[in-house]
Amino acid sequence: MPDLVIRHIDTLMAERIKALAKERQWSINDVVLNALRSGLGMSAAGQISAETLVDPGSLVLAGHWDAKEKAAFQEAMQALSLTPPTQLAPEQGR
Repeated sequence: MPDLVIRHIDTLMAERIKALAKERQWSINDVVLNALRSGLGMSAAGQISAETLVDPGSLVLAGHWDAKEKAAFQEAMQALSLTPPTQLAPEQGR
């Protein structure tokens, strides 16, 4: 498996990672892997997890969006929600 180096982690994030590792009695690496999998909507086996996918209707827009921007965003989210997960993520073993 490849190794990755993540640079420029702020102090607050590093402390949160350490706190979670201590709380769960996990290694720091396991906490980071779990956070990445969760953030990317992937299971431990590397598959896209349907239960972690966001319902496009549940998103709340923040900031100042005009009607055209809101419509374009909603259209893009709808298109993404209809896209098969295998089209969005590389297939295993390629």
